[in-house]
Amino acid sequence: MIPPVAGFVMEGRRSRNRKSAKRRRAQSSERNRDAKKSKSEPSSSSFLEKMKARLSGGHFRMINEKLYTCTGEEALNYFKEDPSLFNMYHAGYQAQMSQWPEQPVHKIIEWLQVHSPSLTVADFGCGDARVAKSVKNKVFSFDLVSNDPDVIAGDMSNTRLDSSSVDVAIFCLSLMGLNYPNYLKEAHRVLKPSGWLLIAEVKSRLDPKTGGADPNKFIKAVCELGFTPVSKVCCLSATTQSCVKPRNLIYLFFCRRSQFQRGRKSRGQS
Repeated sequence: MIPPVAGFVMEGRRSRNRKSAKRRRAQSSERNRDAKKSKSEPSSSSFLEKMKARLSGGHFRMINEKLYTCTGEEALNYFKEDPSLFNMYHAGYQAQMSQWPEQPVHKIIEWLQVHSPSLTVADFGCGDARVAKSVKNKVFSFDLVSNDPDVIAGDMSNTRLDSSSVDVAIFCLSLMGLNYPNYLKEAHRVLKPSGWLLIAEVKSRLDPKTGGADPNKFIKAVCELGFTPVSKVCCLSATTQSCVKPRNLIYLFFCRRSQFQRGRKSRGQS
């Protein structure tokens, strides 16, 4: 038989244990509710970041489509009216590139690095001048707008380089606009005979099934401008959520300027 005092103590302990267990259950239930809430409702900062990313991506696609459907002069005026659009475009471009496991500009840089550093390069539509910053070659970097003292801003169809003065001309995802043949004509003018023309282009832009140009007709047009195709490489294998099989996203064309010299006057640099 339990003495009265001892029984009272035991009963008090049981009461305290029951209250403690009840508090633990309440705390556990509250933690579970908070965990579920955090999973179903993202934080405000995370939500704002996602919204900013979506808006940035939307602006990039809008500007990108604009550049493909206007002339170079119209694009130049477009960015002159609002220079912030150029920064917005390149921020979106870099965000897109960061999702690709392999960037075409890196392939071009690798190609230059295994060739002589004495080759002079003209980079048409250079963006952040990645090529110039990655190789030992002398590189003339051109784009519509310049936020970098090493980038020459202006119309890429009139670079003011001397005729037959460079060894390599690069268009890395930059053959944009309705008058892009004028850029290739300028590349032909500034290239030395047998100089290299390197073109990287998104595969969808050269796929008739998706509304793009026929790649064979594209190469034929390049040949008619005075170039000879050497090779075509499909690069940038990637996977998507809907397709785990790697797919090629980029065509990389290697051409050489024909020996024929067009009868155009040389332009001096100014």
